[in-house]
Amino acid sequence: MTRFATLSNISAKNAFASPARNQGLRGTVVALSKCAGSYHEGARMPGVPDRESSQLDLFAAPPSPRRPSPLADRLEREHAEAAAVAARLPPGVRFGTSSWSFPDWAGLVYSRVATVAELAREGLREYARHPLLATVGIDRSYYAPIPPEDLVRYAAQLPPGFLGCAKAPETVTSAAMPARARSSTKGTNPDFLNPRLFVDEMVGPFGELFREHTGPFLLQFPPVPVSLRTRPGEFAEKLDRFLAALPPDFRYAVELRDPSLLTVDYRRALAAHGAAHVYNYVTAMPMPADQARVVPVDSAAFAVIRLLLRPGTRYGERRDEMMPFNRVSDRNDEMRSEVASLVRTAVDTGIPVSVLVNNKAEGCAPLTIRALADILADSAVG
Repeated sequence: MTRFATLSNISAKNAFASPARNQGLRGTVVALSKCAGSYHEGARMPGVPDRESSQLDLFAAPPSPRRPSPLADRLEREHAEAAAVAARLPPGVRFGTSSWSFPDWAGLVYSRVATVAELAREGLREYARHPLLATVGIDRSYYAPIPPEDLVRYAAQLPPGFLGCAKAPETVTSAAMPARARSSTKGTNPDFLNPRLFVDEMVGPFGELFREHTGPFLLQFPPVPVSLRTRPGEFAEKLDRFLAALPPDFRYAVELRDPSLLTVDYRRALAAHGAAHVYNYVTAMPMPADQARVVPVDSAAFAVIRLLLRPGTRYGERRDEMMPFNRVSDRNDEMRSEVASLVRTAVDTGIPVSVLVNNKAEGCAPLTIRALADILADSAVG
């Protein structure tokens, strides 16, 4: 396993903090000269005595307090309402979004409009203050390893107990040669389900630098061309060997994008190693409740639900239809009801459950989370 030096004493600059700078009143009056664009200090303005600032301020009106922006006001109300809902949620339920760098969430998650780059780098600190957001998806690890300094920066922004669910790299979960390999060779991926590569590229760094905040690793198996598909039985056997070779002190959750792989053999492979199935809401998969009939929620010691795309739709078209991501534009009460039922089953069984929501599920992940939390809070008893 590749060793990573632990980076300590590194703190991220908060892009959203804007402390007031109280410079006080200067004893020397600054006067503008008649020359355009120039000024000089030490000049005395006519009619103004040279006194201490405290004397000048003796009868002055106190400065008006700075009023918060409309977005900050809205966020404060959102936090207050969300906190009341969160207090009524059953224990063990974590809500979060698939990622966090969305400027459209100003007033819902963030107190101001920031760029995608600013939010990607520093947004987790304010994201984690939201009363209903106790986990987050880390998608970028699917495409490339996360630099150690970024993991340290993420950890510095998160409070104790906050967990991130990071995607395993496609170099390990794609049966087809991944695009990032940058090779003209097409065909079968030789590193498909390679446990050593997964540990070296992801589990090792997270264990070194992000352990306190590491939630279940998400093993997303993308669809591949028909010619490269693995037979369901063969896939279950390979998955069984892969899971057996992983460090047992982390949790692993498997997400399928090919419904033919959702079999009894697959369920047994998960159960043999304490791994969970991800109940997803996405293009080609059956609805979450149908998946739970093959892999019951109590099959593992934890549960993961991911709400991504309405079945039958595709990512690109949903993104274009739903932007900006600050309102619910495709409400799905059937999906909400199924998810609430799965969460209740997990709670009744006594296992923790993480629900991760993408903007493309209904149009605005934070608002979908709020709706699901309202349903669960209203139905919670005792």
